[in-house]
This record gives sequence, C-alpha cells and structure tokens, in this order.
Amino acid sequence: MTLNPVDDPMLSQLRAALPETVFRAPEPRYLEEPRGRWAGQAGAVLAPATVQEVSTIAAMAHAAHVPVVPYSGGTGLVGGQISPDGPAPILLSLERMRSIRAIYPDENVMIAEAGVILSDLHDAAENVGRVFPLTIAAKGSARLGGVLATNAGGVNVLRYGNARDLCLGIEVVLPDGQIWNGLKRLRKDNAGYDLRNLMIGSEGTLGVITAATLTLHPQPAGEGTALMVVSDPTAALGLLAMARDHMGDGISAFELIHRQGLEFLAETMPDQRQPFADPPEWFVLIDVGLARSIDPAAALEALFADAVQAGLVSDGLVAQSDTQRQDFWSVRETIPEANRRVGSISSHDVSLPLGQIADFIVKGAEAVAKIGDFRINCFGHLGDGNLHYNVFPLPGHTRADHLDDRDQIKRVVHDLVDAMGGSVAAEHGVGRLKVEDLERYGDPTHLAAMRAIKAALDSHGIMNPGAVLR
Repeated sequence: MTLNPVDDPMLSQLRAALPETVFRAPEPRYLEEPRGRWAGQAGAVLAPATVQEVSTIAAMAHAAHVPVVPYSGGTGLVGGQISPDGPAPILLSLERMRSIRAIYPDENVMIAEAGVILSDLHDAAENVGRVFPLTIAAKGSARLGGVLATNAGGVNVLRYGNARDLCLGIEVVLPDGQIWNGLKRLRKDNAGYDLRNLMIGSEGTLGVITAATLTLHPQPAGEGTALMVVSDPTAALGLLAMARDHMGDGISAFELIHRQGLEFLAETMPDQRQPFADPPEWFVLIDVGLARSIDPAAALEALFADAVQAGLVSDGLVAQSDTQRQDFWSVRETIPEANRRVGSISSHDVSLPLGQIADFIVKGAEAVAKIGDFRINCFGHLGDGNLHYNVFPLPGHTRADHLDDRDQIKRVVHDLVDAMGGSVAAEHGVGRLKVEDLERYGDPTHLAAMRAIKAALDSHGIMNPGAVLR
C-alpha cells in the first residue's frame, strides 16, 4: 500500500475538523531519541485532548493513506517513537491527554489517560493510600500510553509483573478511527479474543492507546532495602531462591549489579555516593515490602545471616532509614546515565531462563573478547531474567572508534541469547532497532500471524510504519 506525506491541503482539512487540537511545528524534541541513533521527521505534530479528536485524526489519515506515528514521552530506546524516512507522517502526541478520569480505592483501580506521566500515576495512587508499582528510570517523563504500548517492566516485575499485568482494560483508537471502549474494571472477562493484550506491546502499530484501567495495590506496611555482595551470578541466583524461601512474594526487586557499573559512576559522576569503599565484583540490591507484623530490616538481616552461613554472601549493607534506602536505589538508577556518558558500542536488552544466566554471562564475555578488548557492564533484573548487557570501549577510546565492531558484537551476543532459549527484546520492545533481529530469531509462524493481524487491523499500513514489522 502506497503512503502519502501529510501536506498543506490535508493540514488545512485537519485544522477545520479539529478546532480544539493543538498543531505544532516538528520541534527537535519530537524528532530525537535518547541514544541518538536516528533523526526523525514529521509533517506536523498534532496534540489532541480527547479520544474523539484522536479518532478524527486517525480516520482522516486512514482515508488519505497518511502515516501516523503515536508519540508518548519519547523515552523509548529502540526508535519506536520516530520516523526516520518515508513519507512525512503525522506525529500524534498524547501529551495533552493527562486526565486521571477516576480512582476506586476500594477496588484498587484507577482509570487514566495515555498522556499521564508515570510519576504522576504514582502520586495519584499514593494520595488514596495505594501504590501503582510499575517504575522505570524515566518515570518523570515516560507517559502511560508509551508504557503500555511497549509493555514496559522496570524493577518491580518480580512482584507485580509487566505493564500488561497491571492493566484491566484499555481505550484504543483503531487505524480507521473507530474507538474501542474497553475500560471495564473487571478481573475476569473471557468474552472473545483478548484485544487488550494484543494492543499492549504493539508499539503503536495496531492503534493508539488513549486511556487505561489500571490495577493498584495496597501500600506495603514495611519496606526495606539491602545490598549483598556475592561471588558470582550463580551465588546471586542461590540468594534469590533463599530470599524467596524467607519472604515469599514480599520481594519487590532483586537487581544484579557488576563492579563496572560502580566504576562508570566514579568515572562520569564522581559526586554520586558509592556504597562500598572497595567495589565488589558482583552484588545484588534487594527490595522488600512486607506485612505489618514483619520488620523488613530484621528480615533482611536474617536473610543475610543465613546467606553468609550458606556461603552465598560475603558482605552486605541493610538500609537503616528511608534516606539510606534512597541512596542504595540511587546507585542502581544512575548507572544507565553513567553508561550513556561513557557511550556504549553495542547495548543489549535481553532475557534468559534463570538457570542459563550465569552461563550466558561467562560465554558472552568470551565471545566478545574474541572480537577485541572491551569493557562489559552487565546488570539488570535478575529476578525476572532480564539483563542489560552493554559493551563499551576501553578508557581513552570512544564508541566512534568501534563503529565497525557494533554489528559483530550485537550478532554474537544475540546469537548466544537465542541459542540459550532467551529473547533479544526483553524490556524495551522491538521498535525500529530490532526489526531485523525479530526476523532473524523470530518463529516464522509467529511472524506470519503478526503480519496477518497487522493487515487485518491496519489495512492501509498507516500506523507507525517500519516499527516492529518491516
């Protein structure tokens, strides 16, 4: 299907049909992505305030065969939010759809529009004595629509699941402008195909998510955080199993961190407070939320004592105050920024079966070493098998010195992940960065079904063309 650029006559028609929609020139902030891999383009930026306005935009674009790129917070790391080539699209920004339509504390339910910033969802839940537990490093700028469109996970997946696990229903504008009102507050609804979960994770290629019904959770009575030094990832997995035996579902996060992350912090952000005078090779950050009758610090200290006796842990720190908890988390949450300042040659967001993680880390380092001398910063959400496996130049060099190595590094890392039963698109999605990877590693039947769904729902191919599917 041939697509057309949005031109002046069509923009005039859109303005006449949408007197309340904000029209903007394509400012640089809409055409950039955090890693600087692509420069986007757009014929115009449209910022509607209602689902009816989104519907009108989609219907007119569908009729004119004009591409539409949904834009949420712009924090995605795989290029799904920009269009680097092809006919100039309408960039549909959700930034004005920021209403929290309703909160039902007794049901643990909140209905919010797609433009609400993630940290504002946290505040709204907290104001009624609840918690919306999904959190990511970009919580201050990421918006709900993008979080759902990429099925974001973050640090609390171990306890609360990914975005789709925290969503009861959604409101979606389909590519031809039809509005699906699926905002039911039901925990059980088996009335036909699950369109909600089809749209969540579709990265704007099947429709525009405009609102969602979210599940809230009670605020834990007591929260605690600890850092525990382990000899290697195998010991970390043993500690995870022991922590589950001790506290069951009370474990909110279990993060594996390598010394290289602390060294990058010291190198690029020297004012960042470091938890250890001598950085260990490996350590984990454990965060728990426990019932009123259990003291979290005491529970973590008991876990530490048993782990030392079992030979899993050699040192550790248990936070004694909220300030110390925040300091521990600050280390984990600033490592991605330190990575960005150093500049990776090749970054990989992968997931593996838990039993394969330790072997992958060893084999991955061996495979990368055969290409050249590099620094590897491996860290991530060990509890759900999601690793950020990033390869960097040696001191005195930059990633520009290794442009010829990027594709080879990515190929050997992703080949290894695939051979070990993992996924090369764990948390950030496919976007435009991993379209070729999806074709290379994806199951052919799965891909054929995806293309059939795309053709059925988006017959003119206007929705985010080039993302997920070529």
